[in-house]
Amino acid sequence: MADTATTASAAAASAANTSTDAPPFQLGKPRFQQTSFYGRFRHFLDIIDPRTLFVTERRLREAVQLLEDYKHGTLRPGVTNEQLWSAQKIKQAILHPDTNEKIFMPFRMSGYIPFGTPIVVGLLLPNQTLASTVFWQWLNQSHNACVNYANRNATKPSPASKFIQGYLGAVISAVSIAVGLNVLVQKANKFTPATRLLVQRFVPFPAVGPARDGADAGGPPHAHPGAAPYRHVHAGEIETSQLEPEIARATSSRTVVYNKGL
Repeated sequence: MADTATTASAAAASAANTSTDAPPFQLGKPRFQQTSFYGRFRHFLDIIDPRTLFVTERRLREAVQLLEDYKHGTLRPGVTNEQLWSAQKIKQAILHPDTNEKIFMPFRMSGYIPFGTPIVVGLLLPNQTLASTVFWQWLNQSHNACVNYANRNATKPSPASKFIQGYLGAVISAVSIAVGLNVLVQKANKFTPATRLLVQRFVPFPAVGPARDGADAGGPPHAHPGAAPYRHVHAGEIETSQLEPEIARATSSRTVVYNKGL
């Protein structure tokens, strides 16, 4: 038994010493230092890397097995830190940390740019009709809601009604603001056609801002390094007793997680 433990320790030590470019591997920890902006920036670039969308089922199984071997001290000799970091990156990009189920590709953080960019383009299209404005705002909020739900904190089950309420609130808010502002811009007789077109380009921004609060009403997603989408950003934790009274009353949790940004 002692020989097995010694062999496993030697394998882990081999992984730490074989690769000189990558930092020593730490299971469940970010690869880059989170104490600096550059480290958090590199971490975020790793998270949104769209190449993980093309990882095969076989490669995913290999990555998961490699991490399991490391965890149980049975890592084969010759495995490098780079291989371990790559395996962890693949697992965190594809599998939900609580349910261990695959996240649907369009709702992964690595898919946020390739799948979200067409929606952003649609929101910024010029000379939109009422129907197109409603459609793109609805699609944007639906995508955001699906991303939030797919990456929710599954350790504390929440009723589906809470997510539905947040989703409906986000859609209604975004559509109402976008349509209302477009109508006001169209009725502004003092605007020249060029000015009117320019102002209309900025309508989506105030529309999606307040709606974001409604979309997040289903509860905070994961904040640890292995979750998504907001679970990947630099997050902090604070006791509810230190929050504003109206915010503290809205939750029964003793602590809450918040996004520090990059």
